[in-house]
Amino acid sequence: MRILLVGGTGLVGSAIHDRLSTEGHECVLVSRHPGAAPAQHVTLDVARTTDAAKWKGIVAGLDAVINAAGALQGQDMQGVHVAGSAALYTACESAGVRRVILFSAIGIDRDAPTDFSRTKREGEAALMARDLDWVVLRPSVVVGRPAYGGSALLRGLASLPVLPVMPDTAAIQPVYLDDVVETVLFFLQPGAPSRIALDLAGPRQIAFSDAVALFRAWLRWRPAYRLHLRGWVASGAYLAGDLAQMLGWGTPISSTAKAEMRRGATGDPEPWRQLTGLRPRDLEGALAREPGSVQERWFARLYALKPLIFGVFGLFWIVTGIISLGPGWEIGMSLLREGRMPEKFASLTVIAGALADIGIGVAILWRPLSRYGLWAALIISLTYVVIGTALVPRLWADPLGPMLKIWPVLMLNLVAMAIREDR
Repeated sequence: MRILLVGGTGLVGSAIHDRLSTEGHECVLVSRHPGAAPAQHVTLDVARTTDAAKWKGIVAGLDAVINAAGALQGQDMQGVHVAGSAALYTACESAGVRRVILFSAIGIDRDAPTDFSRTKREGEAALMARDLDWVVLRPSVVVGRPAYGGSALLRGLASLPVLPVMPDTAAIQPVYLDDVVETVLFFLQPGAPSRIALDLAGPRQIAFSDAVALFRAWLRWRPAYRLHLRGWVASGAYLAGDLAQMLGWGTPISSTAKAEMRRGATGDPEPWRQLTGLRPRDLEGALAREPGSVQERWFARLYALKPLIFGVFGLFWIVTGIISLGPGWEIGMSLLREGRMPEKFASLTVIAGALADIGIGVAILWRPLSRYGLWAALIISLTYVVIGTALVPRLWADPLGPMLKIWPVLMLNLVAMAIREDR
């Protein structure tokens, strides 16, 4: 079969693509991230592709479409879940592409406390209104060997020495990624049922903190003390996530997540089991069959540290620039005078260096420019070493170690570059 996979670089989309490829199917991926995609890829922003005519050439000659695209808080959820997806379904109907599988979210048919849930529900309605052989899959929290979003958050929280328990959170029924993929393959078979919506939920309801504890045991760490956070502390964490999303960073912690966690992610897996014959795996048993290894522990610890690494590193550069223009002005000027640099040129050098530091810090904090900010930080740090050595070589013998301390900064720079990618 020739299958279009929208959102094919995410956690679920990537797993589906890998399995379909091994089964001999031809996959065409649609996503906004061409760098992470294989050869047959269409770089496209679903939110901006709201005209069915723009989908016409993409859907031509397809046997099926799988829509696993999703947007979180801070993104154009109406465009991705409703307008852009509706245009895709219209194009499928016109081109005679009958089979369309949509990934939605569990519980949105019952209530819609957030824009995420509301637009997901409207996206479902847009598909159900078309004359297509549609299937709507509503997974709970998806977990598996790969990690992204909520699945990565469970690992990151599991690495903490103290397990933070958020207040006002409802139960979840984690569903294993392999079971989700198997379900997609079932509905791609000739003669498979259609015009049906299914909850994909694991067999057991557990608290979110209990799911974290399962991952901690899987990573072979001792149980952690559970710290029940006060409401204002939890609200601060959600607001920090909102700020990170404003800066372009994808994070499962946000005000939207707060509302969704209050609702929970539970459903009845029995209709899914009866229809497909699949027996959803329990999270604890599924993890036991694939023991965690050292790379899993590394990822968990680095995931928890990543916000601090980028936050502290970006602020370090910004504050350095501000100090250079303020209370540190005379110190910088005296060093350049010691190196016999002309007064006017020394002033321009301090100003230029300070502004460069501030610009680098802002770029590191803003996700779209973070790659360039990190490269600029690396280059300018080495430049400072060369200039400092040439003008004031005695700094290498300074007991405070201004020239020696730059090397740990460079190492942190390399660590940030290594963990920048999130998919």
